[in-house]
Amino acid sequence: MSRLNWLEQELQSLHDQGLYNRIRTIQSPQGAWLRVDGKKVLNFCSNNYLGLANHPRLVEAARRAMEKYGVGPAAVRSIAGTMDLHVELERRLAAFKGVEAAITFQSGFNANLGTIPALVGKEDVIFSDELNHASIIDGCRLSGATIVRYAHNNVADLERAVQEWQGKYRRGLIVTDGVFSMDGDIAPLPEIYEIAQRYDLLLMVDDAHGEGVLGRGGRGIVDHFDLHGKVDIEVGTLSKAFGVVGGVVAGNARIIEWLRQRGRPFLFSSAMTVPDVAACLAALDLLEESSELVEKLWENTRYFKSEMKRLGFDIGQSQTPITPIMLGEAPLAQEFSRRLFEEGVFAMAIGYPTVPKGKARIRVMISAAHERQDLDRGLEAFARVGRSLGVIGA
Repeated sequence: MSRLNWLEQELQSLHDQGLYNRIRTIQSPQGAWLRVDGKKVLNFCSNNYLGLANHPRLVEAARRAMEKYGVGPAAVRSIAGTMDLHVELERRLAAFKGVEAAITFQSGFNANLGTIPALVGKEDVIFSDELNHASIIDGCRLSGATIVRYAHNNVADLERAVQEWQGKYRRGLIVTDGVFSMDGDIAPLPEIYEIAQRYDLLLMVDDAHGEGVLGRGGRGIVDHFDLHGKVDIEVGTLSKAFGVVGGVVAGNARIIEWLRQRGRPFLFSSAMTVPDVAACLAALDLLEESSELVEKLWENTRYFKSEMKRLGFDIGQSQTPITPIMLGEAPLAQEFSRRLFEEGVFAMAIGYPTVPKGKARIRVMISAAHERQDLDRGLEAFARVGRSLGVIGA
């Protein structure tokens, strides 16, 4: 059909630029090793930080809950979809995060889409880090507020922007990722908080990659910096370290109450399913019982990063288990990923628009599920491919 010819041209352009994303199919549970497109490979792709995605206690909790409640809630939360399991999860999440209250959404993406437009509108301004996640960007756009981007993790540039806009808006919001998903660096949250306080701005942090990773026993970036009671809104996901799916907004009780009244994904899309909620509760049990998995995650992270540096790879400015292997151009990153797969290592190339042009990379996600021999196997593959493609020396 002629009206769709433009799609053929755009798709071909993606192929030509090395930006076409070939989505692989997984045929096994998540873990250190996967079966992908029929091949057993070492998993360096998943956000399964603590190895909980196939943990027996989560699987058993989901099974028991389905026997009691069925599978789906069959309604939105505000009509007939709020089960006692949802209420218990929100209570437990608030206690875990050390906040007044929490509300769950169907995903972390939905949490941002629901929260930002509920707090600011056309008369308001949002100060947003230039490398914030797509869900933050989309939530900001949906709000209709003026969006002012500041240089990545640059507190001086943030304050300059805030001063420039003083007196020109009704309400102001600063929003930042806590851990930036492509680079693995951490927001300077204490300094950002000082600016929010100084200029009477709401402060929101998306802690999707901080929960289960930073803070005491994985309690997140606010705990990491001891900013309890100072950050108005913490957005998170239950699909990474928690190993399940869902989103959470935690913080000031009045904000949470308002989101129950005006958070559109909460009001207009069915609630988290029964097995998801039960599995999340089991994940909380594990995190509250022991910090062993978090400690192993960091032990693995330190080892892998130090060895990659020793081999001569550029791993950027990461401060977390997210380890970008900086390669520059997208075709090189895609070829590197293909060669790794041939070597039995699943590590996908990341290119534009997920990252800026010229900053393509392989993003390695370290997990507590990895054993030392798994990491060594991956390091050997990276070394062979890196040398064969001229990324590192012989």
